[in-house]
Amino acid sequence: MSVRELVVLGTASQVPTRHRNHNGYLLRWDGEGILFDPGEGTQRQMLRAGVAAHDLNRICVTHFHGDHSLGLAGVIQRINLDQVPHEITAHYPRSGQRFFERLRYATAYRETVALTEAPVGTDGSLAVTPAYTLDARRLSHPVESYGYRLTEPDGRRMLPDRLAAHGIEGPDVGRIRREGSLNGVALDEVSEVRRGQRFAFVMDTRLCAGVHALAEGCDLLVIESTFLDEDERLAADHGHLTAGQAARVARDADVRHLVLTHFSQRYPDPEEFERQARAAGYTGELTVARDLTRVPVPKRR
Repeated sequence: MSVRELVVLGTASQVPTRHRNHNGYLLRWDGEGILFDPGEGTQRQMLRAGVAAHDLNRICVTHFHGDHSLGLAGVIQRINLDQVPHEITAHYPRSGQRFFERLRYATAYRETVALTEAPVGTDGSLAVTPAYTLDARRLSHPVESYGYRLTEPDGRRMLPDRLAAHGIEGPDVGRIRREGSLNGVALDEVSEVRRGQRFAFVMDTRLCAGVHALAEGCDLLVIESTFLDEDERLAADHGHLTAGQAARVARDADVRHLVLTHFSQRYPDPEEFERQARAAGYTGELTVARDLTRVPVPKRR
């Protein structure tokens, strides 16, 4: 059975705390797994969450600050130790190629897996598969950073009442879906567009065009909210968002489920992030991420 869910492996910004690991997020999308921003300790968090190296198909790094990338060395070596049988592709900012190479070869180990390096140098499409298109957009941070967006192709939803009205049943339903028409009846007459699901991952950034483009119309948006609103100037100085800013992005983009994460250690009460997000006018589903939380992609309307 297909599964589409976010597995939160870590939620701390800059330094881990007693209750928050460095960043790490796995998106399960049917039979694939996409690992985003593996910070220090990700390999152990995967074990705690029941995520195996064999579950990974892609690794997407937004930028090369340590809390988003120091776990690469351990994850890559674990992939090779476990002899993952399929190819794994790694996306990361091209300007950080030297950091990726240092992390990939941080220590000695035996390479057994085809790990394809696919650095990102501009906005646009990174991969097109039957299940999704993966795109990247430049963000605004002191070092080059990209956010990622996954879009499922639109499909078709057959309408039983209209099929029955035209006497179409059994194998003929599949035939009209494949061929586009049957005995003078067009596919549009007995079906409607089923909008593909959309997911976006937005980490360290100020407000910018890329943030809004990534978030637009998402079913599930994972976005940093490092600071609370009273520290908005500090957020801008360090290239980050506040809880209210992230929530307003989600509100204006018609996001269905918002996941706030990447919290500064200065705030002892994580519930304040939810209060500020609601005060900013976001009314959809909202999760203040905690380590090892699982968030399902919302079901289609």
